[in-house]
Amino acid sequence: MITTVERRYSLDEYRAIEEKAEERSEYHDGEIVTMPGGSINHSRIGGNIFAFLKFILRDSKCEPINSDLRLWIPEYKRGVYPDVMVFADQPQLNENRNDEVLNPILIVEVLSPSTADYDRQSKFRMYRSISSFCEYLLVEQDEIFIEKYSKQSQGWLLSDFNDLEKSISLESVGVDLPISEIYRGVVFG
Repeated sequence: MITTVERRYSLDEYRAIEEKAEERSEYHDGEIVTMPGGSINHSRIGGNIFAFLKFILRDSKCEPINSDLRLWIPEYKRGVYPDVMVFADQPQLNENRNDEVLNPILIVEVLSPSTADYDRQSKFRMYRSISSFCEYLLVEQDEIFIEKYSKQSQGWLLSDFNDLEKSISLESVGVDLPISEIYRGVVFG
């Protein structure tokens, strides 16, 4: 029987590689996982949500951040890149690094066919280990459909949306996000 030994990386090795990499990758407790490329719809949706939140929250204590910043999840030893994160007050830096944060209150993931199950299941489970995290949006890119999870005292409450005329109330930041803004400029196949 032939066995293949996969290379495991220390967190410091990963960070050094990521600083110079041309494509992004996530750190999964010793494994480096290359992120797939996005689509035009994925990019538009993520950009629309970030731009809307950046504008509407500009005079508040909340700050949205795009997918360029890595979220560190200590309990799972994972470094991931959500499409959009929002922070109350200042982002808490991991080990005083300027490229890793710890404390989002809202996370948005635009679903891709290759990552949808991961975003809904394993990634969501890991996100729930973050004490500040209380709201999660999962946005379909090939149809008008958004799932919103809100942290409640008894668990997580799921609401879903599929009407361009409606808005999603984001309680964590005190903002109504129009679904028409999420899908602005998006063309469905």
